[in-house]
Amino acid sequence: MRELTPTEAIDLVGRFEAGQELPEQMRADVRLLGSLLGRVLRESGSPGLYDDVEKLRTATIQAYTDETPEAFERAAAIADGFSIARADEVARAFTAYFHLVNLVEEHQRVRVLRERGDRPSRGGTPDTIAAAFERLAGEVGEETALSRLQALRFHPVFTAHPTEARRRAISTSIRRLSELLGEHDAAAENEGEVRRTERRMLEEIDTLWRTAPLRREKPSPVDEVRSVMAVFDETLYTAVPRVYRRIDDILQGEDAGAKAPIVKPFVRVGSWVGGDRDGNPFVTASVTRKAAAIASEHVLLGLERTAQRVGRGLTLDAETTPPSDALLALWNRLRAADEDAAAEIAERSPAEPHRRILLLLARKIAATRTRNADLAYRDPEHLLADLRTVQDSLVSAGAARQAYGSLQRLIWQVETYGFHLTELEVRQHSAVHRKVLAELRSGGARSELTDEVLDVFRSVAYVQERFGPRAAGRYIVSFTQSAEDLANVHELASYAMGPGEALPVLDVIPLFETFADLQAAPGILAEIVEHPAFVRRLDATGRRLEVMLGYSDSSKDVGPVAANLALYEAQAKISTWAEAEGIELTLFHGRGGALGRGGGPANSAILAQPPHSVDGRFKLTEQGEVIFARYGDPDIAMRHIDQVAAAVLTASSPSIERRNRGAAEAFAEVAATMDVASRERFFALVKAPGFAPWFATVTPMEELGHLALGSRPARRGLSVESLEDLRAIPWVFSWTQARINLAGWFGLGTALDAVGDEQRLRDAYEQWPLFRTMIDNVAMSLAKADERIARRYLALGDRDDLAGLVMDEMLLTRTWVERITGGELLGNKPVLQRAVKMRSPYVDALSLLQLRALRALRDTHAEDPTPDAEHQRLLLLSVSGVAAGLQNTG
Repeated sequence: MRELTPTEAIDLVGRFEAGQELPEQMRADVRLLGSLLGRVLRESGSPGLYDDVEKLRTATIQAYTDETPEAFERAAAIADGFSIARADEVARAFTAYFHLVNLVEEHQRVRVLRERGDRPSRGGTPDTIAAAFERLAGEVGEETALSRLQALRFHPVFTAHPTEARRRAISTSIRRLSELLGEHDAAAENEGEVRRTERRMLEEIDTLWRTAPLRREKPSPVDEVRSVMAVFDETLYTAVPRVYRRIDDILQGEDAGAKAPIVKPFVRVGSWVGGDRDGNPFVTASVTRKAAAIASEHVLLGLERTAQRVGRGLTLDAETTPPSDALLALWNRLRAADEDAAAEIAERSPAEPHRRILLLLARKIAATRTRNADLAYRDPEHLLADLRTVQDSLVSAGAARQAYGSLQRLIWQVETYGFHLTELEVRQHSAVHRKVLAELRSGGARSELTDEVLDVFRSVAYVQERFGPRAAGRYIVSFTQSAEDLANVHELASYAMGPGEALPVLDVIPLFETFADLQAAPGILAEIVEHPAFVRRLDATGRRLEVMLGYSDSSKDVGPVAANLALYEAQAKISTWAEAEGIELTLFHGRGGALGRGGGPANSAILAQPPHSVDGRFKLTEQGEVIFARYGDPDIAMRHIDQVAAAVLTASSPSIERRNRGAAEAFAEVAATMDVASRERFFALVKAPGFAPWFATVTPMEELGHLALGSRPARRGLSVESLEDLRAIPWVFSWTQARINLAGWFGLGTALDAVGDEQRLRDAYEQWPLFRTMIDNVAMSLAKADERIARRYLALGDRDDLAGLVMDEMLLTRTWVERITGGELLGNKPVLQRAVKMRSPYVDALSLLQLRALRALRDTHAEDPTPDAEHQRLLLLSVSGVAAGLQNTG
């Protein structure tokens, strides 16, 4: 195929971009940032770089639009023809482009959210708390709906699993560009200001281009803690109370802000960062203590500044707003404890009693942060008591709007975050506990592992003592296979603490991960709740119990179809058991970002759960790029929390429970057929002789271990001869990089074919939420896959049988999904479809560069096991770019 002329190339690119039907403002943003990146490339000092990038870009667009083998071969030839240094630069250029496109898409989402306004009304957007409350009230009555709203709980848990491929320096640069893009919008009518903003954007894109895209060293666990803290500082601290305020505005209407709020704080933030030691030797007891201290430092600093700001604004005169007797008593106590400061504040605010109190409370919060024992608060409850004294005094003086305005926001922040910010959770593998206990029971010398395991319990006790019981106490047991695995935690705690020392308060949480463990879960739970340590804790908590379900390992164990069905069945059985036992159950969903790890839209997944498995409480893991995608921007974070909370509230409505129960019964035979057929197909692949080393050959799985994504090792063991020691993250990440996405869909085509009845399957898609969610997620997974590129990766391994099995299943699954949904992939989700199509040819360019590097590394390894550093760098650069292009990769 001949090379296009410059005019033809411009026309092709223009027609492709026009065909994406982007909103006009978004299209203008893409053009602006794309043109600025082009200018940076032309000014980069690398002659011909811009032209080479454009040549590959045009070729991949042509290959994507006309789908001829010749066009694809030409694009591949261009990628293969670059010098290794030029290929490196081109990969960086496409990666930078994806960072800019991701920024534009996020900016457009924020723009749309702001256009909707900050005060939605009842009956508005259907997936909001306001609409969910109205719907629930229509079914169960306003009083019952209100009690359920006030008992609502959404509990995201941030993890440090290594799926965020970009450096924090890159993220920071992108955040600055986002601010500049907002300034550019605001300056639209001011030509001079537009030029100034564009000049600053050009400077920032040049910085982005010149910043090394790969980390030189893996981050430490403490680095990961500080990275997550950025999300709290920049977003969550202010966004969560804004969510509460919006709900109260809707429920109370004109009375909002003048009456006590109806909504109770329903968000709790958990963290595994610095607490998850399953397979990560770098997370020690010392790290856990540091993680808790860092989180506390951040929230106390936030509370101190907020209290100061609120205090400075309470310039209410004692004559117009007289203090209550309780407020005067509080002033006397505070003045006695901090005489010099009280005198200075009183002099500056002589007749402003409420202001004086808040400014002294800010000093007490500061003393808590700096550990000044004379002034520090013992716990957040004492701070809340003082704040409510101020609030009650304002109300009694007729200043209700001051009582329930900024002061209420501060109260919400204390109620949500306490002095700890994140509820730190510990996780360890059950096999480690068994090994340590065997050593302790033998009475011999203690190993380094045993000392470390016991020190963890002492660390939990320390954190609880210093920051309060909410700061730590959940202890998750990975690969729980028996009631003994849970009881072992309490026995280890008793070994850890010295004579007369109080044991830490522990809520031991089983994590059921494999297919067999999910099936055994109800029996294990029935046994463990009879254990004396569990009985005592259940009694103390009002019979509350958490159970965690692992989406990642179950999918790797039996395939995504059987795993989804097994997870649903396990939830149904556990929920039924808990209801019969009078237990308030919280199911903790161990989801990742990728579809093969339970990813996808959380709200639709919640509405597909079995009856009573949600009951107003939803807890899930959030990790890697998902944390920053969902919580990195305040407006997006608010929208995400609103959507999830709305789904949690709606899931308990009688109509949804009836629908899900009825659908599960009506399509039980379909589920059974799909389960058996999908597992057989999955096992035919993964249990084939030599599958594990073949998988390592046809994907960049081995090379991912060289990418400094996170502190956690990619494998539990050293070998790839077996998948058991391979973690779910590299399993999913590797298939994604190869543009196959196998972990998200393999076995579904065979399962649907085994059912065979197309009308029956279409009925299931319309009536069975679990099935619809599964099909929609697979459609997204397949839309991001690419058959031509997948074949090239599979050709790296000398196993035509396995490659044929994968491609046959991909085509069969695609065919069935399109037949069931009635059109091309994602045809019923036009916004998502547009985003995938817009990105695909650019991801193809990076995939072709990655393939080139991978082939070279495989060829070199056959002759010399020493890795080729230049091609390894190119591969890692392309990994970062493909991750940015596909987004939900981990």
